[in-house]
Amino acid sequence: MAGLTRFITIQVFFCVLATALTGYMLNSALHQYANSQQLKVQRAIDLELTQLTPDQDIEAFAKNIKLQYSLDKLIIKDKENQSIFSHQGNQDYLPILAKKLQEFQPFIRSQHGAGSDLGLKIEFTLRLEQAAEIMQNAFLILFLVILVMALVPFITLKLTLLQASNKVGDAISNMVDKYIEADNKDGKLDSSLADGTVSNIFPSIVRLNTFLKRKQKDIEASALDIKREAYKDTVTGLGNRNLFIEHYEHQVENAEKPCFGTLAVVRCTELSLINQTRGYQQGDEYIIDVSELIAQAIGTYSGSACYRLNSSDFAILLMNVPLKEAEKLGEVLQSKFTEFQQHVELTSVANTGIVSFETGKPLSPLLAQVDTALSMAQSKTTNGYHIQKESDLLDNVSASFGNQNWRQVIDDVLNNSRIQLMIQTIMPTSRSAKAYSEIFARFKTSEDHILPTASFLAMSEKLNQHTHVDRLVIEEAINAIKTRNLNDQFFGLNVSAKSAHDEQFSIWLERRLLKDNAIAAKLIFEVSEFGLQQNVKASKRFIDMVHRVGARITVERFGVGLTSFKFFRDLKPDFIKMDATYTRGLEEDKNNQYFMRLMVDLAHRIGVTVLAEGIESQEEKHIIEQLCLDGAQGYYIEKPKEI
Repeated sequence: MAGLTRFITIQVFFCVLATALTGYMLNSALHQYANSQQLKVQRAIDLELTQLTPDQDIEAFAKNIKLQYSLDKLIIKDKENQSIFSHQGNQDYLPILAKKLQEFQPFIRSQHGAGSDLGLKIEFTLRLEQAAEIMQNAFLILFLVILVMALVPFITLKLTLLQASNKVGDAISNMVDKYIEADNKDGKLDSSLADGTVSNIFPSIVRLNTFLKRKQKDIEASALDIKREAYKDTVTGLGNRNLFIEHYEHQVENAEKPCFGTLAVVRCTELSLINQTRGYQQGDEYIIDVSELIAQAIGTYSGSACYRLNSSDFAILLMNVPLKEAEKLGEVLQSKFTEFQQHVELTSVANTGIVSFETGKPLSPLLAQVDTALSMAQSKTTNGYHIQKESDLLDNVSASFGNQNWRQVIDDVLNNSRIQLMIQTIMPTSRSAKAYSEIFARFKTSEDHILPTASFLAMSEKLNQHTHVDRLVIEEAINAIKTRNLNDQFFGLNVSAKSAHDEQFSIWLERRLLKDNAIAAKLIFEVSEFGLQQNVKASKRFIDMVHRVGARITVERFGVGLTSFKFFRDLKPDFIKMDATYTRGLEEDKNNQYFMRLMVDLAHRIGVTVLAEGIESQEEKHIIEQLCLDGAQGYYIEKPKEI
């Protein structure tokens, strides 16, 4: 090992020394060439100056010698040291190695000359682009040659040692296999390993065997505990996605015996809305309630299993249950979700997509199929379900039918203005603080069922209908303010980042607000921090337009991306709304309180009003007031209600 280390050290030293000598020689050659060229050009220009007559155009003379001698910088001054012609070079044409060399040991230097008759003074630098590129290419080629020369012996030595190591390993392995094979006949491996031959030649084998015997049970027990924890969802106690994948691959995809069954995925449509408006604790309770309803629904199916795939999705695996019988499960789940909805203030609870499977069916296409079923279910009715059959997907003719169905639903909402406006007050924490009421939109089907808001907005963006949806909400909000004579109040309206970055939408919004400039002065448009970051230039253009018509801007969900305050100083928003994650458990988290206070101080320094959302308790409200935030929003302050 010491010899190998010494060999590597010599090779590295050789590589470094050779590279340094190569760089030194090329550097010297470049400097010599640059000096000779500069001296040559200086003499030629001095000769040109002596031949210059008073009636000649100095500027034309300067441009001529600049092109003739390939000058990067050229400055000509008269007797009074006044500049007659000036062209400043920047040396950006130099390749990177030459540029670094120029910074530390300049080879291009300013040269000076003087006209003997006219009293002209000239300063110039040459443009040595070709020489610099030749030097750099030569250095890179020589460096690669040196590197190869250094690595080839090392690689050869490594292969030789590897072959020797393999031979030694094979010899030891053959010896161990010999004793194991001989001992397997009577099951006395320990005594075989402990005989004189093995213990004398390879005592480490005996020690290793003893250690493994002592630790084997502990390792197996620890591995089992780790696997249980790794495969367990902390909120519901159900198996997580990893356990679901392992179970499916073992029981279905790689099953030795033929099998069939049904996969159902339940999607909690209101989770993101609850997390944002009520807080993450309420979101966890919502997930737990849904998991309990699922457990009740599948309790009668033998061998059924439920897993939590991600934050909002549950997977139900029903072995040996045909698709026709699984329809009853969809009806039971819809009934339970609807009954649960009557006891909570939600527009929906969950939707279900159902598909069938059989032995050898890969999981990826099955999940894609069930995702299509979910899209169909979400666009049908509240808490609905949809069964996606294999016959519906033949030749992939209707693989995107879920998207098509969503397009029809979105078009129906837009064409018939099927929306319901809700409002939630943001309470100011002091008399001098500025606050407003936020307007939410709920979207309905033709049967007057409320669609899942998050799914509707996500699909509208996916199908490029987001600008039309935002237009509809803004129109309805303005009309509601006018008809209900609410001109003395301030209202917030959500705008998707994609709409804010859409130039045509900005033009439409500016014209619409100018029609009702009195109402425009009462509107605050909310755009997410993450969305604004995606296109800063377009975000600034949108915010400038909003300010130009008298409205204002709120950056919502602030703090998720930890954007610098320089970003907000440049965009100049009027409000920032701290994300609900910062208010959750705020009364117990001193670090979070310190961070929030720091944000408030910095925001106030640049004239930005700070609001908090997700306030769920008196303690959180009290802490918000102590930290000098300007306003608070949440279920403790006021629940959303119809406008």
